[in-house]
Amino acid sequence: MSIHDPTPFPGPRPAPEQVAFDRTELGTILGLYGRMVAAGEWRDYAMSFLRDVAVFSVFRRSAENPLYRIEKRPALRNRQGMYAVIGMDGQILKRGQDLASVLRVLERKLIRPIE
Repeated sequence: MSIHDPTPFPGPRPAPEQVAFDRTELGTILGLYGRMVAAGEWRDYAMSFLRDVAVFSVFRRSAENPLYRIEKRPALRNRQGMYAVIGMDGQILKRGQDLASVLRVLERKLIRPIE
């Protein structure tokens, strides 16, 4: 390998060390987050990027356990779907291949009857 070689690290790229949400996924999640904050439902969030899962956790108050976790698990892409919304009790509320359709389970919280 010379100094002028355009590929400084020849060979296959190593597997990513962590899973993360890409820009469009974050845009979709943060769009929902903003609507829920405006409705007074959510107040804080946290993100975790681990080796096999990326997690966006939503809180009503910062000192609590998360109300919901939005998870991305690429290893499940060809099975149940890599996106999931998980409730506070650990129950999977929705799982699928399309993030927007999975998040619809949370958007129903914005629809309230007029009294």
